[in-house]
Amino acid sequence: MKFVLIDKVISLESGIKIRCVKSVSLAEEYLSDHFPAFPVLPGVLLLEGLIESGSWLVREKQGFSHSMVLLEQTRNVKYKSFAAPGMQIEYTVEAKLIEDNVSSFKGVGVCNGKEIVEAKFGLRHFNLGDSDPKMVSVDGKVVEAMKERWKLLYKN
Repeated sequence: MKFVLIDKVISLESGIKIRCVKSVSLAEEYLSDHFPAFPVLPGVLLLEGLIESGSWLVREKQGFSHSMVLLEQTRNVKYKSFAAPGMQIEYTVEAKLIEDNVSSFKGVGVCNGKEIVEAKFGLRHFNLGDSDPKMVSVDGKVVEAMKERWKLLYKN
């Protein structure tokens, strides 16, 4: 199962702040198990929406120079409510620091004017070819796929 937790980037201040939206649909596979009688977006996927938003901020700021932008740590994660099918979440993520291989952020997810998740988190960015030269071609494919997805997400 592939998770894409961002549907659209609605605003971007390069290297500073990004706002994204996610519309929760009953058609999403994981909702059938979480929970069948009361389907809601799992908390870890609420957090993933913040992380994906931050990763797009890194990719755009660094010119898509890394194939991998991965979660390194989370702090102060607070879940305040649920996101059910039919709801739209707006994620706002602000960069505290974006350096070559690490970054840190604070973010919040809001639904119907109410905060439902907030967190501080750090990301690590690198290329697979940095540690294994045979993976350089994989880096290129991943970067190109991310550039294509970015074109779909952000229409500036």
